[in-house]
Amino acid sequence: MGVEENSVIENIKARRSVREYIDKDINDEDIKTIIDAGIHAPSGFDSQPWFFVVVKNREMMKRMSDHCKPRLLAMLDEATNDAAVEFKKELANDEFHIFYDAPVLIIVLGNNASVTADYDCALCAENMMLAAHSMGIGSCWIGTGCFIQDNPEILEELGITPDYRVIAPIVFGYPTTETEEIPKKEPEVVWIY
Repeated sequence: MGVEENSVIENIKARRSVREYIDKDINDEDIKTIIDAGIHAPSGFDSQPWFFVVVKNREMMKRMSDHCKPRLLAMLDEATNDAAVEFKKELANDEFHIFYDAPVLIIVLGNNASVTADYDCALCAENMMLAAHSMGIGSCWIGTGCFIQDNPEILEELGITPDYRVIAPIVFGYPTTETEEIPKKEPEVVWIY
């Protein structure tokens, strides 16, 4: 006898990556709630290696976007699949903003001293995105944002010390529309009894 779907499972299945946001701020208390959900993720050796930078400054996000775009374009230079080709066109557009003009960017950083920081911070990030979705707030993990790691000036302005590395730059905001679900592939599973 299986378990019936509940609100947690429904929230997980309904969450989408949101790339279009209305021009409305998220209040600081809601941001604190999202971060609090994140820190309730498990972490190896209970290290809790995360550190957060909340960016609401649009000019800073634009500078970060401008720094990261050419780096991703260079990385995708040889990519030929349809999705990469389309994304390269967007990246080449001066108006394209890798953070999708979202009102908030939260950068989840991991302590370099923790051997499990990458996994721990990924779990933390997913908790944050699920919490946000349950609050009517959209989110999208912007992997391209990790390129700020090679810009000492931006890191200093953000208060990021060499003890930490960027793991999960996530934008948050109120979605303009409901995002369609992309069909999920049937998972490959091996059962051992």
